[in-house]
Amino acid sequence: MRILVTGGAGFIGSNYVHYLIENTDDTVVTLDALTYAGTKENLEAVIDHPRHEFVEGDIRDRTLVTELLEDIDAVVNFAAESHVDRSIQSSEPFVTTNVHGTQTLLDAAVEGNIERFLQISTDEVYGQVLDGTFNEDDPLDPRNPYAATKAGADLLALSYETTYDLPVLVTRSSNNYGPRQHPEKLIPKLVSRATAGQSLPIYGDGSNVREWTFVEDNCRAIHRVLQDGTPGEIYNIGSGVEIPNIEVARRVLDTVGASHDLIEFVEDRPGHDQRYALDIQKVSALGWEPQWSFDEGLERTIDHFV
Repeated sequence: MRILVTGGAGFIGSNYVHYLIENTDDTVVTLDALTYAGTKENLEAVIDHPRHEFVEGDIRDRTLVTELLEDIDAVVNFAAESHVDRSIQSSEPFVTTNVHGTQTLLDAAVEGNIERFLQISTDEVYGQVLDGTFNEDDPLDPRNPYAATKAGADLLALSYETTYDLPVLVTRSSNNYGPRQHPEKLIPKLVSRATAGQSLPIYGDGSNVREWTFVEDNCRAIHRVLQDGTPGEIYNIGSGVEIPNIEVARRVLDTVGASHDLIEFVEDRPGHDQRYALDIQKVSALGWEPQWSFDEGLERTIDHFV
């Protein structure tokens, strides 16, 4: 199979490209605009592989995307603006990339008769859940501009399955962590500051809970959905590992051998969701389950950054 991976020089996208090259016989075309969050360094080990081709470009470029999809079997769309804080400062790039960019890909996929179109999304489209877990049938309640644009892209993609019979699938994963993550994200930021002996800023009182999934587990789940998922369906991907942000900071400090005194509580950000948690029965029914514990993944992540 010949797979177009958009946003493939970013965090999860680059890990997925590595997964495909290392574990399948598929040919991979990576499309990335190389903005601040994407870099060729994330693909250094595979960029010259005979089954890999890198194209620098934007998913909003209709001419480029249409040409690329003439010789593609499946699209996996990671390309997105993804940092909540940045979306609060300015939502425009999130709307144009996450929604308009997805529309451009979908139109080209219909024209190119693509066999599978996998839209990569996030648990944040559901909003916060104080008790229990979200399943794929729960209503969407995005509470920040980033989450709202991802929810819009999900609905747009699923509408193309109904309207144009495009074989669309959607995955919504919990918080990912691991190698190649951008340093503005929580765990890389905590690691870099802890190893430098700098303070670790934690929003509010640190009680906000996230479900943490190691990126390699997510990549395996994504590929299982691409291969075996049912078009028109949504698949949650999570680990069942729920940890408050303050505890994440403590575990980072313990792992690098630094003092908990480095933790610094700062003013909470607007609309900060208290807790996310996912029901993963649907993806588990495809034969996938997480393999990495949080502490094992954290050690691997710290080794990468240090």
